[in-house]
Amino acid sequence: MENENKSLFVKKILILILTLIGFITTIKLAIIYYNANFNPYALPSFCSVSDFIDCDGVAKTTESQFFGVPLAYWGLFLYSFIIMLLFAPKLKDFKMLKFLEVFKNPLDYISALGVISFAISMTLLFISLFEINKLCILCACTYALNLLIGLVATDYKNGHFIKSFKTSIIDFFDALKIKKYLIAFIIVAIAAAGFLTYTTKSFIFTPQLKNQSVYAEFVRSKHNKYAVKGNTLGEEDAQVILYAYTDYRCPICCAYNIMIHKLAKELKNVKIIHKNLPLDTECNKYLQQPFHVGSCTMARYALAAERQGKFWDINSIFFEKQPNNEEEILTIAKKLRLDIDRLKQDANSFEIRKQIENDIEAAAVKGINGTPTSEINGKLYVGLRPYEDFKKILIEAGAKEK
Repeated sequence: MENENKSLFVKKILILILTLIGFITTIKLAIIYYNANFNPYALPSFCSVSDFIDCDGVAKTTESQFFGVPLAYWGLFLYSFIIMLLFAPKLKDFKMLKFLEVFKNPLDYISALGVISFAISMTLLFISLFEINKLCILCACTYALNLLIGLVATDYKNGHFIKSFKTSIIDFFDALKIKKYLIAFIIVAIAAAGFLTYTTKSFIFTPQLKNQSVYAEFVRSKHNKYAVKGNTLGEEDAQVILYAYTDYRCPICCAYNIMIHKLAKELKNVKIIHKNLPLDTECNKYLQQPFHVGSCTMARYALAAERQGKFWDINSIFFEKQPNNEEEILTIAKKLRLDIDRLKQDANSFEIRKQIENDIEAAAVKGINGTPTSEINGKLYVGLRPYEDFKKILIEAGAKEK
């Protein structure tokens, strides 16, 4: 009996040590999450050492949360709950904590929690490795700790993990048979559901989810349902001119292209003029090494299509299809019923090459070196911005709702 008590004591000490390590680790993860998403002046964390081992990068993804709550915060709750379970037999003697008497077999609950947490951890690891393509080493540390906590807490002499799960379920339903605890459970469940609904809807902890929601319409599909035909986007005699600088290989320019088409559809007194800024060494002398290979070629063919009255037709298709070579470009052109011989001749003409060169030079003079960039009434707006903000800027410039 004495040996059993000593063994139980050692087991609890080990669990406490592992849990405290987990708690401290998740505090650090919570700090990293905050800095990555809310502190623009924060320096990279110590565990962001490469493109693959990158805790900050993982923290910025939409997968770093669950129900609008960062995974680090869930970890803090888990380890706090385990510590509470360890001391439940002592804490229940306090009047305010008498409800802890329902936790009759703490080690079984900890064993079950450890196994469940580890199973969830393996799912998160799979997502990290194969979807995000980044690894958070601190997260991986907690995954190992969850497994160790479950292994240490398990009673191997009396049913292993099965006994832990079975006991946990039985004790849970036994507790609900007591009316006051049933009422308390319902209140807590409703409060938790309300809190998670709030965090999910408000994005208070998850700006990356908010951004995804704001841009969802424009990034969900590359197909431009607002696409127009011809060479004019907006009203020909509009007073508000939006100059759109894009690159056909730019990852977010596709979403930007859909956005400016929607703006042209919903606003009047606006005209959008496309400016080529291919970040490709083939035609951009300001680049020192290959970047968006092929964007110069697409820019030349888009301008050639403009001479046949189909600039915006081919523009949207280029963003959607991302042709890899001239042959694929010509296949698209044939479907648009363009004169192929004339198109090839124009695309390789001095005039069109010079036009692209002039666009690049004009952008450089204005300090534009990235895409997408918008110029409205002489003011530059770099990058993608929420649609409603973009719309508001144009309305303040003189555009009107249709």
